[in-house]
Order: sequence, then C-alpha cells, then structure tokens
Amino acid sequence: MTVISRRHLLLGGGAVVLGMVQTRVFAVPPAPVPPRPILLQRALGALDRHRATIRYRDVIGIVDFSQASRVPRFHIVDVMSGRSQSLLVAHGRGSDPDHSGWLERFSNSPGSQASSAGAYLVGSGYSGKHGRSQRLIGLDCENSNAEARAIVIHAASYVSQDIALASGKLGRSQGCFAVSQANIGQVLERLGPGRMIYAGKI
Repeated sequence: MTVISRRHLLLGGGAVVLGMVQTRVFAVPPAPVPPRPILLQRALGALDRHRATIRYRDVIGIVDFSQASRVPRFHIVDVMSGRSQSLLVAHGRGSDPDHSGWLERFSNSPGSQASSAGAYLVGSGYSGKHGRSQRLIGLDCENSNAEARAIVIHAASYVSQDIALASGKLGRSQGCFAVSQANIGQVLERLGPGRMIYAGKI
C-alpha cells in the first residue's frame, strides 16, 4: 500500500520515474509506486469534469498505460486519504500487435481489440465467461464505444506476477481491463458501480 499526501493529490507535486527496459526479464517484482503526478492530475480533472455522472468520488482507478505490462500500473486511489494500491493489468492485443509488453496505440473502433484512453464509469456487475466482471461505460470521445465493444473489468489466467516475472510481460486482452484472479475480488469491491476509472498514456 502506497500513501500519497493530500497536497500531492491536489497539486501533483514531485515525480516518479520507472526504469523502462523492454527486453529484460526481472527476477523480482517491481516495487509498487503511486500513480505519476501528471496522470493523477488528469484523472482528478476527469473526475471533476464528469461530476454529474460519477456518483461516488471517494475511490478512483487510474491505469498508466505508459508503463510496461509487467509493472503494477493499475492504481486504486483513495481520494481523501491519499492511499493507493497498485496491481497488474493487461492491455488489448490490438494496442500491442507485436506483443512487446508495451501499449503502442489506443483505439475506440469496434473490432480493434485495442485498449482505449479516457474516463470510464463503472457499471453493473455480472458473471460471464471470465467469472465475476464489471461493465464499463466510456465517458469521453476516445472511449465512447466501450459499451458496444463490451469493454469490461474481468480476471484472466494470463495476468499474474508469475507470468510477469517469467516472461517480462503479461498476456493481452481484447481491450478489456484484465486483472489477476487473485485481485479481481478487491478490484470489484473497491471500484463498484458509480465510480470512475481513468486510463491514459503520457
């Protein structure tokens, strides 16, 4: 668990720099870090911009697609306390056609199998082929087709720390936010209906 000061949350001071090595396989998992200030500022801006739509503003999700998939880049942030938790999350195969482990592009197009940037409203939960899942509603022009594309949060066997350590990258989704089986419960509990997830790359 990482703690971000309230001042840090609101003003976005400081910076976190991660080493970005595309081909190295790491023997130990990267240490969790808080969301980068510039992305945090953008997420808080989106939270304010969509205030009429986002019913619960206590906890937000921030996905930093600037980082490699082996890095815990899905940050669950308590807006009031500044506490954050960082988890692994996969990106879409259409965003990483060579399976390098790095997101290369976003797409909002049906059939692209790519990840989309922007703010999402967390919708209703359901049980599907991946088990417990959560629907997502795109709030920006960059992700307006999220519902039509069935972009959701779900667990996947290709997301785990063991896979990240063994291959230096995770598997890829079809554009969904795929997390590990071990983490899906807490993700759905903390980011329930009416809350926001913001995804971006800087």
